Amino acid sequence: MTARRFLYLVWALFFFPIVAGCAVFQAKTDDFLPKRKMLENFSLEGRFSLRHEDTNYSGHLSWQHSGVNNTLLLSSPLRQGIAEIITDAKGARLTASDGRTYRSANIETLTRDVLGFPLPLAQLVDWVRGWSREGGIYEYDAKGRIQSFRHDGWTIRYSYENDDEDSPPSRIFAEKTGDFELRLRIDAWGLLPPETGAVELMIHEKM
Repeated sequence: MTARRFLYLVWALFFFPIVAGCAVFQAKTDDFLPKRKMLENFSLEGRFSLRHEDTNYSGHLSWQHSGVNNTLLLSSPLRQGIAEIITDAKGARLTASDGRTYRSANIETLTRDVLGFPLPLAQLVDWVRGWSREGGIYEYDAKGRIQSFRHDGWTIRYSYENDDEDSPPSRIFAEKTGDFELRLRIDAWGLLPPETGAVELMIHEKM
């Protein structure tokens, strides 16, 4: 796969409707935000900045999550493709912009070896949904939503787009032991129906 073909794949996957069988779901409203409890299977678009040790990274993230399956497309701030990452029960696979494919048993090892930073996907699944994990130390806002928590060496802080007590976070700041910082701004949400895998485009855009 050439770099040009890879960039076309990035564009096609996330700007064309995803079809499963004959089911295609259209946007309901531009003001829709899913409830946290609805986010079993989801898609999102966001922007990230990340510091690992003494190196900084930033760009755009497109992500589809369904059970143990994940598809992530990372692109630069100018929307140039960096990597496509796919995880499932068998492990993780990364296709770089030059078309080379790399594999590993887990995504943190894979992204550290290929991209230079470990992507904590297992934790990030719950962080973006505002879901709690056992064993954490939590602080809540006046609406009962998680405002911050500490778990397994991580400190996580949240910001929300509105006052809805069931809304997911819109901004996430994650830090671990001073050598890893991740800031994520979620620009759009979608829901993935579990049976079809088709994207239900319930999108909330932030200007």
